[in-house]
Amino acid sequence: MIDSKHSHGLLVSISVAAAFAAMAAPAQAEITIGAIYSVTGPAAALGIGPRNAMALWPKEIGGEPVRILVYDDASDPSQATRHARKLTQEDKADVIIGSTVTPGALAISEVAIETGTPQLAASPVELAPDKEGWTFRLPQSVALMAEGTIEHMKQQGIKTFGFLGYSDAYGESWLQELKKNADREGISLTTAERFGRADTSVTAQALRLLSTKPDAVVIVASGSGSAMPQLTVQERGYDGPIYQTFGAVAPDLIRLAGKAAEGTYGLSGPAVAPDQLPADHPSRQVALDYVAEYERANGQGSYNQFAANIQGGLLVLQEAIPVALQQAKPGTPEFRTALRDALRSVGEVAVPQGVLNYTADDPYGFDARGRFVLQVQDGAWRAVR
Repeated sequence: MIDSKHSHGLLVSISVAAAFAAMAAPAQAEITIGAIYSVTGPAAALGIGPRNAMALWPKEIGGEPVRILVYDDASDPSQATRHARKLTQEDKADVIIGSTVTPGALAISEVAIETGTPQLAASPVELAPDKEGWTFRLPQSVALMAEGTIEHMKQQGIKTFGFLGYSDAYGESWLQELKKNADREGISLTTAERFGRADTSVTAQALRLLSTKPDAVVIVASGSGSAMPQLTVQERGYDGPIYQTFGAVAPDLIRLAGKAAEGTYGLSGPAVAPDQLPADHPSRQVALDYVAEYERANGQGSYNQFAANIQGGLLVLQEAIPVALQQAKPGTPEFRTALRDALRSVGEVAVPQGVLNYTADDPYGFDARGRFVLQVQDGAWRAVR
C-alpha cells in the first residue's frame, strides 16, 4: 500500500504474509525484510525499479511468512540513516536492502554494523576493512568493472583518458580503481574533473577535460544523471570514445541523450541484455525469466538492471534464510548473525547479474561472469564481446 501522505518516508508497506499469519501456529515466526531506496530526488531513476521488484517477492521464504517494508530516502544519505535506525530499532528488521545510491548505502552500513544487521547494499560501496562484516553487495564491484573498462581501452589502442565523474563516494571509488588499472596497463589519466549529483551544468569541467586532449573520456554518473555530462562534452566538440559506468547502462541514457549516445561503451552485468548472452551462461535463463515476470507486472520496456539486482537479493536470501532458520528464530540477534553466516556459506547462486558467491573475504561475490561490454548501437545497448 502506498500512503501518499508519507511518500517521502514510508513509501511502501507490504504485508506479504497471508491474512491468517497472525493466528498461525507458534512455530511460525515472521521474517522482516526492510528496504531503503531512492525513489524520489536526483537518483529516483535508480530506485523505482527496485521498489517495483520487491512488490513481486513471495509471501514466504523457508516456510515462514515474510513482512516487507520499503522506505524512500529521497536520494539523501541522512534520510537513509534515519530509515535504517527505524527499521532496526522499531521494525526489528532481520535484513536491510539498500540504498540504491552509494552515499545512502554507505550511511546504512554504519547502522548495520552498530546493530548487527545484515545489509544487502543495492549500490557498490567501498568500506574500510574494520567496517566490513555485515554488508554484502548486490551489484558488481567497481573494481571488477573498472578492470574491464581499462582492458577494453587497451584492446582499442587507447593511450590516454579523461575522467568526468561524481564528487562523492561512487565517483571516488571509480577514479581510484581506474587509475590503478590504467597504471598497470600503461594508460595515462590526463585529468580528473568532478561534479555533484544535483549539478545542472558541467561546462567548465568539460572544457578543462577536453583541453588535455584525451583519447577517451570516462563519465562516472548514474541513471538520468549520465546524459548531461555526455551531451556537454560532445557539444564542446569531443567526438572520441566515451565510456559510461554500469550505473548508466540503462534506457535513460539513450532516451535523454538521443543520437549523442550512439557509440557509447559501458560495462554492465548480464541482466542488461540477457538475450545476448551465450546459451551456456549461468545467468541467461534466470535473467530472461525475470525480465518476463517484471514486464508482465510493470509494462513492456520497464525492466532495468537495478530491478535485477534486487531479484539477485531474493534468490540469495532464499538460499540463506532456510539455513539461518535452523539456528535461530527471526526477530532475534541470533537470527541476524546466523543469516550473515549463511550468506557467506551458501556457495554459488546464479542470479540475473551473474553468479553470486559471498564469502567472509568477498562481500561482492561476483567474478568475470558478472560483466560484459556493451555499446549503444541503433538506439539500444548491444553486446560487443
